Amino acid sequence: MVQDLNQADPGGRIAKLDPSVQITVRDHVHRILRAAIIGGKFAPDEKINERQLAEQFGVSTTPIKEALRQLESEGLVETLPRRGVIIRFNMGWAEEMILARAALESMIGHLAAKRISDEACQALQATVRLMETATTSGNADELIALNETFHEQIHRASRCEYLARLIERQQFYDASIRRVIHSDPAERQRALGEHRAIAEAIVERNPDRAERSMRDHVVRSGDIYLAIVFGKKEDI
Repeated sequence: MVQDLNQADPGGRIAKLDPSVQITVRDHVHRILRAAIIGGKFAPDEKINERQLAEQFGVSTTPIKEALRQLESEGLVETLPRRGVIIRFNMGWAEEMILARAALESMIGHLAAKRISDEACQALQATVRLMETATTSGNADELIALNETFHEQIHRASRCEYLARLIERQQFYDASIRRVIHSDPAERQRALGEHRAIAEAIVERNPDRAERSMRDHVVRSGDIYLAIVFGKKEDI
């Protein structure tokens, strides 16, 4: 992992439990562990110490075991005889996740351009205007939130509940990686240009252009993620 990412996460590999989030302890542990794995904070084939994790989270081993079973169903970890739970996530797996997300998001963009309402068009354009302001100010946290809003608006406009559910399993960013990316002014401008192109294609009801713009955006973002987490230099 590159040094900038370590600096962005000085508290260690595991984030603290947030008591304000209204979900079960198991789901909370799963969410944080998944972000740590996807963020490259565990090495491929590294063994997971369940007791140590329980101490770090301040919980019993039960929600740790439950969360690990859920992560195993996603293919991110594996339970091996006499070895315990090990990390299976690696660069090859990450590349496939990115390509899967690009395929799903591009089809959602295609359908959003066909199905979006006039009201939803206005809301999407308003989000892009907020992105322009946040890009200029360099407010990374606001850009992270606006990026999520932008994609959620497109998901709703597409009316693709099944595809949107599939995308949830292809998330490959965590907040620390996003902050590293948004710390680069040139990258902020590139991302803004891509979001503008996606929004314009959808608002103009051009499905093919929306699909192409979304796919290119997700793949390029994925290349940046691979470079940060795995030091990959070639594009996908």
